[in-house]
Order: sequence, then structure tokens, then C-alpha cells
Amino acid sequence: MTGWIWEYEGYDPAEVRLRESLCTLGNGFFATRGALPECAADDVHYPGTYAAGCYDRLVSEVAGRRVENEDLVNLPNWLPLRFRLPGEPWLTPETATVLDHRETLRISSGLLERLTRYDLGEGRVLRVRQERLVHMAHPHLAALRTEFTAEGYSGALEVEAALDGGVTNAGVARYRDLDGRHLTHVHSGSAAPDTVWLHCRTRTSDIRIALASRLFSEAPVTFRKENRRAVQLTRLHLTAGRTATVDKSVALYTSRDPAISDPLHAAVDRVGRVARFADLLEAHRTAWGQLWRRGELDVPGEAGAILRLHLFHVLQTLSPHTADLDVGVPARGLHGEAYRGHIFWDELFVLPYLNLHFPEVSRALLHYRHRRLERARTAARDAGRRGAMFPWQSGSDGREEAQQLHLNPRSGHWLPDHSRLQHHVGSAIAYNVWQYCEATGDAEFLHTKGAELLLQISRFWADAAAYDPLLGRYRIKGVMGPDEYHDAYPDAAEPGLDDNAYTNVTATWVLAHTLDVLRTLPEPRRRELDERTGLDRSELEKWEEVSRALHVPFHDGVISQFEGYGKLAELDWPEYRRRYEDIRRLDRILEGEGDTVNRYRASKQADVLMLGYLFSPAELQGLFRRLGYELDEATWRLTVDHYLHRTSHGSTLSGLVHGWVLARDRRAEAWTFCQEALRGDIADIQGGTTGEGIHLGAMAGTLDLVQRGLPGLETRDGGLRLDPVPLPELSSYGFTLRYHGHWGVRLRLESGRLEITVPASGPGPVDVCLPDLTARLQPGETGHLPLPD
Repeated sequence: MTGWIWEYEGYDPAEVRLRESLCTLGNGFFATRGALPECAADDVHYPGTYAAGCYDRLVSEVAGRRVENEDLVNLPNWLPLRFRLPGEPWLTPETATVLDHRETLRISSGLLERLTRYDLGEGRVLRVRQERLVHMAHPHLAALRTEFTAEGYSGALEVEAALDGGVTNAGVARYRDLDGRHLTHVHSGSAAPDTVWLHCRTRTSDIRIALASRLFSEAPVTFRKENRRAVQLTRLHLTAGRTATVDKSVALYTSRDPAISDPLHAAVDRVGRVARFADLLEAHRTAWGQLWRRGELDVPGEAGAILRLHLFHVLQTLSPHTADLDVGVPARGLHGEAYRGHIFWDELFVLPYLNLHFPEVSRALLHYRHRRLERARTAARDAGRRGAMFPWQSGSDGREEAQQLHLNPRSGHWLPDHSRLQHHVGSAIAYNVWQYCEATGDAEFLHTKGAELLLQISRFWADAAAYDPLLGRYRIKGVMGPDEYHDAYPDAAEPGLDDNAYTNVTATWVLAHTLDVLRTLPEPRRRELDERTGLDRSELEKWEEVSRALHVPFHDGVISQFEGYGKLAELDWPEYRRRYEDIRRLDRILEGEGDTVNRYRASKQADVLMLGYLFSPAELQGLFRRLGYELDEATWRLTVDHYLHRTSHGSTLSGLVHGWVLARDRRAEAWTFCQEALRGDIADIQGGTTGEGIHLGAMAGTLDLVQRGLPGLETRDGGLRLDPVPLPELSSYGFTLRYHGHWGVRLRLESGRLEITVPASGPGPVDVCLPDLTARLQPGETGHLPLPD
């Protein structure tokens, strides 16, 4: 990596899937993995293309049970472009000798380049150079330029370009027992001498998908129709040292698109108006330049290069184009098929960054949740609860998509999956509503859809809380926390845990903040809301009571992850590290031994410590005081220590959270975890998972670490509040924010000083609050504020 360029040298089959994920190109509408166009899907290569929100549901027979799964669909492959000498095999890295191979990702312009030299024997070499883009200005377009140069010979070269509808969802090995054949009614044809099309449907969601491809070649282009493929052929004559160029432009539309009539007509019409690659590239670069200005991030060294890559992948999944779509935050981006493209709670780590740069995208993602509010209310009613119970995994329509079974690849066993008990996803949605409104000042959203979401989530928590007269407190039973290792008590007949501390404290926060919002609603709007929801004073009194009396368990002077956690056995951590080295997925290791992680004080990822990620020290202490507990600094430090030594970090989010929490008083340890978060995907520290799709929450979370975590930035009470945490490794950095109508508030933190500039075009002054200093900056003004040591 050098600045804005990521480069891979050499060809290594073992690294291909990782490179394909990290070289994915997208624009928020669709994305395509960075596979070589001459290679089909096999055990090495996987050229997947995914459109945001394009799901399909199938039923499979697994372990003697009928299992229903909804997948983000692998769409027809637009990439195929292969080549050969007449009468010889098609050239790929597996069929020919590769003399040189280089892949270059230019993140400043969203351009993927590759250069390969194939040895053809007898001193002949074919040099292949390609440039690829998925257009950021025109979200339905993609293009591929291929330059062929003969070295040491002259002769013919056959080139075949195709649209391939014979694809399946087969990118994740552990899902291959599930039916992945989502495309049906595949038809193809030719619209013009240089243009072909392919049209198909998804099997159950009946989404129509159309692609059209236009091939520009110096030689004549012919069309051949094959089973589930539209094929174009051209025969180039290569002269030694002279380059021949073939351009392939593609348009992709679906019946889910806004302002659509017929996707096939739209695709053929659009690609027929497309200019050649160079003209497409100019508008594409301009669009990327605008995004980089809005997301400006100035961090030196290796950390800065990784952060730019992370922002690049966030914007390829969630760009301003996303604001026009009904989609959520796919946990693995549009980069692969892991988690089946589902939406979890990862938006908790993504929206705080987007709020301060691309608030229109945040708003759209919250609209995704609001549109599924009625489905969440139905789920709550079916469970015997009031309010809204949002699913742990969401897809097209907001029903629960969490799998019923999951495969332990270590043991080969299919096991029950109880992750749907993670009801804390509702608190994450509420938290994001509040954070968005604080960052943007969007009172209209808060007073309408935001208030409705908060109300129904609060109603669920108040109804889920049952009073225990022996404790004199309310309890929430039968849940799972963020840890995910623990889904039941040892030897229990039923899944679920009682009084998960994270769940109960965040429920308290939701209830308290919803009460605040309802108190400040304009009276006509409050009356409308009361009439629509049947909200009355007695229910509000119950919320107030529950928010002050939820049970938080403790053991040995620390916060317990859940009631009874302190009674679990201690694990011999040194022994397991000696035997297995990598114990991130300790649950799979223990299950393979015939044991269960439910017996031990062991966490997959941050659970209790997530409280220190969401809430500042003062806010967290305030929440515990509201509940009648004193959480002093000593108790919190002991709690951090306790879980720090009992967490295996089986999630890329865990290092991020630990780095955030530790930054305030253990800077050396904090940087170790920050580095793990930064390198989570580029080094594939989870052991092969990045090849199935990047970890979007962790990538966005590292950006937010620099934006909010280290500066101690809060958007609260109409101002920017900062309490910086200096790390020697990041002693100087800067970034730009969009805040309350100001486009481009620029902050720079250096040793002992904060420089902040408010753009001249802003609507009004910005209040900046440091622990011992407050300043008001007018539009066009730059302030230099001293920072405490």
C-alpha cells in the first residue's frame, strides 16, 4: 500500500478469494467482486455480483429438516471475457504459465487494474492489461477495458465476452448444503451487432433482472446464444508490440429500481447510449472525488492508508445512491455471500460515521427499519409481547432471517442456532435514531418516524421486563447478549439467559430517552401519536419505573455479563492457546471436543464492555445511578480487566470495541487492539472469512474511532463536545464533518491543540465544548483551542 494505491504482486491461488473481496468495486446500488474476467467460479475464483436489497427465499433439506433461508442473490455474471490462440485452451492462471501478475486498486478513483503476462511457449508472451469500474456517477453501469499486446510474435487471438446467467450462490463452503439456485427463466438475445442482453427472474421473490452488454472492438463482433449465456466473439490480429483494445460496457437493472418500467428495455436502452471506456472514466473519477471531499480524512502513515481503504469499501456499499433505495446495512457489504447478505446490528457501528458525512444515507437506512416496524410489531405480538421486536437478522421484508441451524465446520455437526434471542438489536436501532437526530438536527424525522420507532421499542422493553418481588427489581429473561457464545445455562433444557447486563442497561437508556423525546414533542404531534398508538399516562409511568429498576447483576466486584455468570467454570486459557493457537472460535473448538462454551466464563466478543463503547464515562455512570447502582472508576476498571482476559475476539468488532474502551486509560494496550481492528480484513485475521465478504461494521467502526472515539466527540445539546484521548501512534490527525447544515466543518487535532474551521457558507455559529473551555465559532471562522495534556 502506498497512499491511495493497494497493489498485489504475483499470483497465489490461496490468496485469490481474499483479494477478490478487497478488490470489489461497487457504487451503493450493486457491486462485483474483484475476480479475473477469464476465470469462472470454482474452488479458487468466485466472481459474484450483488445488488442492494435483491433477496430470494428457498427451502432446503438439511440434517433431516426443512430449512428456509433468504439470500442476497448472486446475479448474472457480467465480467466474463476470455481469450486464446486459435485451437488452443482458454488462457487462465490455471491453464498457462504466468510470468508476471499484478493487481492494483486505485481507491481515489474507484478503479481496478490488472496486468498479467502469459507464457505461450516458443518465446511468445501475451500481455494482458485491464481496467475495471463500477460507475459511481451512473449507478447502473459498469465497464471493462482490456488491452492485448503480443510480445515476440504476431498472430490471431480469439476473444469471447459473455453475460452468464448460469450462476448460483456457492461462495461460502458451509452453506453448500443449502439450495443456492436462485435464478430462473434465463433468456438471452442480441439487440444490435455489438449489443447482447440477458434477462432472468429470482425463483420466489420474482425480481426481474436484466443486463445488456456492448462490446467495442477493432474487429467484427458476432453473437452466439448458449444455454443461460449471451456470448459475443471477436477475432483480433495482434502485431508484435502493438496493443489491441476491447471495451465492454454493461448496464444492470432490476424490477426493484425506482422509476422503472421494464428492466430489459432500460438496460438495452442505457447501454446503447454509453460512450467508450475513457468517457465513462472521467465522470466516474469526478463522482469519487466528490465523495472523498465529503469524507475527508487526514491520518498519517499506514493507519491512514488502511482507513482510506475502509472508507472506500463503506462507500461502495452505502453511497449517496443508497439514499434512493429500500435497503439496510448488510454486515458483509456487497462483497460476498457470508451471513447471506443479512442485516444485523452492525448499523450500530456504521451510522455514527455516516451521520456526520452522508446523513441522507443514514436517514434512508433508518427508513428501512421504520418500513418494517409493523412486521416487528407482528413479531412481538406472536411472542406474546407489546411493542416492536426487531429481528436479529433482517432481509427483504423484516421477518426473522436468523438460521435455525448452523454448521460447525470443525466437527461437521449441524447445531441449533438461538441467535434470534438477541433482542438488543432494538436498542441499537433506537440508539441510531437518537445519534442521527443529534448529529443532523433533523427534528422532522425525530418527531415522526423516529418517535414511532422509539415508542414501540420502549413498549417492547417495558413489557418484556417482569417484576421480581424478591429482588425488588425488574428482570428481562430468556435473551442472548452480544457475546453470542452463551445461549443457555449449562444443562438447561431451554435456551436463553437472564438479565444480560448490556441488554438491561441499553433498555434503560432507550426508555429514558424515549420519555425525553415524548416530553418535547410538539403538542399536536404528541396528540396524533397518542391516538395512533393508544399511549396513555399509566404506560409512561410504567416506563419510568422500569427504567429506574432494571436488575444489573454483579459478581466479585464486577458487572456480570448475565445473572449466574459468576458461577461458571474458569477456562484453562493457556492450555487451549497451546493446543489450538488460534482460539477465536472457541465455541467450535469446545463443541468439537464434546463440550460447550456455555459452561465457561468465556466471551466471543465484547459484551459488557460494549457499554463503554456506546456511552461516555459520565453517561454510563449516569445510567447506573438512574438504576440505583454506583459505578465508580475502580469498578469499571475491574470489569474491563475481568473481560479483557476472558474474551477470545471471535468477531472483528471485538478489537475495535476494546481499543475504544481502553483508549481512555491504557493507551499502549489500546493501540494493540486498534491495530487489530485496522488489520482485521486486510490481514484476514479471522482465518479465511474476509474472502466471503468484508466486515463492514468493523471498517466503519475504525473510521468512527478516529472521528468520535479518540477526539471524544459527542454531538449533544446542539454543540460539538470533545474530550480528546491522545495516542502517541495517532498524535496528529484531521477530518471533516457535516454538522447541522454545515458542509465541511474541519477539525485537526495535534499535541496540545485543536484547530476547527467552520465553513463560510454555514447557516449559523457552531458551539464547541471542551472539558474546561467553550467557544462559539461563526461561519468562516477558525478557532485554535488548547487541549489538556
